[in-house]
Amino acid sequence: MVSDPFEAYARADAPLPTTNRLWPLYGAGMDNFGVDRKPIEVPMPEVGPDELLVRHDACGHCFSDIKVIRAGQDHPRIYRDMREDPVVLGHEISLTVVGVGEDLKDEYAVGDRFIVQADIFVDGIGYAYGYEIQGGLSEYTVIDQRVLNGDHGNYLIKVQPSTGYAEAALAEPWACVIAAYELRYRSMIRPKGTMWVIGTDRAKDTYSIGKGFDKASHPAKLILTNVPPAFDAWLREQAAELGIEVEDLTACPDPETVETDDSPASPAETTGSGAGVDDILILGADPDVIEDAAPNLASYGVMAIIDDKPMDRLVDLDVGRIHYNRWLFAGGTDTDIARAYTDVPARSTLRPGGAAWFVGAGGPMGRMHVQRAIESAEHPGTIVATDISNERLGDLADSFAADAQAKGIEFICLNPMDKDAYGTGMARFKETGFDDVIILAPVPPVIADAATCLGPRGVMNIFAGVARGKAAAIDVSGIYLEGHRVIGHSASTIENMRSMLFQAEAGTLSPNRSVAAIGSLEAAWDGLTAVQETKYPGKIVIYPHIKPLPLTAITDLQETLPTVHAKLRNGNEWTKEAEDELIRLMAL
Repeated sequence: MVSDPFEAYARADAPLPTTNRLWPLYGAGMDNFGVDRKPIEVPMPEVGPDELLVRHDACGHCFSDIKVIRAGQDHPRIYRDMREDPVVLGHEISLTVVGVGEDLKDEYAVGDRFIVQADIFVDGIGYAYGYEIQGGLSEYTVIDQRVLNGDHGNYLIKVQPSTGYAEAALAEPWACVIAAYELRYRSMIRPKGTMWVIGTDRAKDTYSIGKGFDKASHPAKLILTNVPPAFDAWLREQAAELGIEVEDLTACPDPETVETDDSPASPAETTGSGAGVDDILILGADPDVIEDAAPNLASYGVMAIIDDKPMDRLVDLDVGRIHYNRWLFAGGTDTDIARAYTDVPARSTLRPGGAAWFVGAGGPMGRMHVQRAIESAEHPGTIVATDISNERLGDLADSFAADAQAKGIEFICLNPMDKDAYGTGMARFKETGFDDVIILAPVPPVIADAATCLGPRGVMNIFAGVARGKAAAIDVSGIYLEGHRVIGHSASTIENMRSMLFQAEAGTLSPNRSVAAIGSLEAAWDGLTAVQETKYPGKIVIYPHIKPLPLTAITDLQETLPTVHAKLRNGNEWTKEAEDELIRLMAL
């Protein structure tokens, strides 16, 4: 009896080839991707006693891959000569074990399936999958102890046999999405950190700190600049009692000395102490002081602005570092500075029943954010999705409008290029403001404009990766007068990955709905080009172990693979059944 080709593929126990096909990246630019726009063949890697040989089953393309292609070995996650030792991209992957080293036979077996938390660290050094470690645009690779025994333990996460390959691979980008709504921020001055207090011409005579500057908890270092005399004296007296180091800074450090590279978590180092500042307290709002002091914030740093009157201009904030370094700008009107942290805590979850605006919602990540908002148990009451492509907006509406209606969500799609319709549709929100504004377009002027639409206690979450050093003009007065909060985040943790995979396997979130196009390993060139050109509204998934298949929108499979197309949901959504049929017909 002939076995089912899909079942044979899933068992992963067939004899292995002697060669391994992969896409090398030799340097910056698509001309350095592959050889003659094709993958190459290399010998099958040998497996050591404490290593695994794995098969890449599905690999999602990501715009982060494009950043590596554009930067080459200048990318901050690449540490080697790419011409001599090329990078193999692909960090959104699902894989199957096909070979087990002798020392691991009690822990792993052929056929075991996993996804990988891509941010792998060993002794504090990053060896990201698809960057320093060979990624998913290859048929096979070796998983070594960097992955199995890194700083956070084992970076492999077990996948159930019934889970689809694409939906498992897309747990990685989906984990980044859910991570954006699970951010946690400090609600007090950082214990044992560095605190800088700056007075301005608008400062009041006296202030207090009700929590975080006492015996129970206090910073290790205090920096003082132009602090009103009475508060200055109180701070010094408390510091002496608590053993806090005090430094006088009569003028703001030169902001031009601040690092602005794009390396991960790079803090400012400009305060004389040689480290970024954890908490900067501004007494009396002054745009110049805020702009000069802000670059000195450390990663995860907080600037608290205390005032009760608006400023006379907008403030240029480094929105790239809000995103990558998790800076938080808080504030309030009370002279008890601790209340700037506690009265309006930074909220990352969408306000249940509120109004949420997704800016740049038509792309792959935007669709995920919108889908999550609709499928969430505590969903917004109104969702506004904007994008400059009518085609993307139409596809978004086709995919999710019915789901939104079924949950009683008002779902509005608007194109800013259509001035009349956009102006009419946004008019009411200009008056009331949004509870949540999610930024999915990495364009500082767009971010600045969106910030003007925050309602009282509204939150703007900068999800799109704007480069460090890029500023947007923000109405910072709203932060301390209206309780606005501007937050941001990138990447995900292994806990986020586990959470996302659990939701996918439980059926509460469907990564398959993100799939827009598929192809074989040969299609990776066209796939990455399509990502650069934003050709598809959803994700592109490469299947390295199927026969040659050009990059194909799943809705176009009716012409080439009709039995696969027949198993799509509603003729336009990828399913586990469609994937099984694809492998049944096309497995190598």
